[in-house]
Amino acid sequence: MVSSIKSIGVILASVAIISACAPDGGSDSAAPLEQQRLARGGELYQKHCASCHQTDLSGDPEWRTPNDDGSYPPPPHDSSGHTWHHSDQVLLEIIRNGSDFPQSKMPSYGDKLSDDDIGAILEFFKANWGPEEREYQQRVNEQQTQARGMRHVRISGAALRSVEAGMLFPGNARNALFGARF
Repeated sequence: MVSSIKSIGVILASVAIISACAPDGGSDSAAPLEQQRLARGGELYQKHCASCHQTDLSGDPEWRTPNDDGSYPPPPHDSSGHTWHHSDQVLLEIIRNGSDFPQSKMPSYGDKLSDDDIGAILEFFKANWGPEEREYQQRVNEQQTQARGMRHVRISGAALRSVEAGMLFPGNARNALFGARF
């Protein structure tokens, strides 16, 4: 009985992943994923990211508990984490330049990965998010673009995170939309 339930769960998960990655986007209104870029992103993730964030994007099991030095372990990049709270530009900046948060030990990968490589890794992340997380993150991207007024203006990751916080999280609006998942 337990193995039947697990089998059904695996089948349902597979159907969800396939429909989320369908060229027409399935029922997901977020942008469709680019399949070649997604495959390359998976390869790059395994090579550069999985040693800290785990091969299945699950991160360190204790990612919410600070280390003795005050830093936090690597977070998950699937729906259970907070990666999807950030715009593509913020994520690109963090991966390229490392984190500017004192609580993070995220190193810089700008000398190892091009912006296109990082974009492919982001596609891989998105393929492992649920439709709600993908739609939410797409809105983050759209609002950030509107806040900047121009698509190609570069500003710091810290400034972009400030824009995200001010535009998307007034009061408990985010909590009402997705519950208290942080």
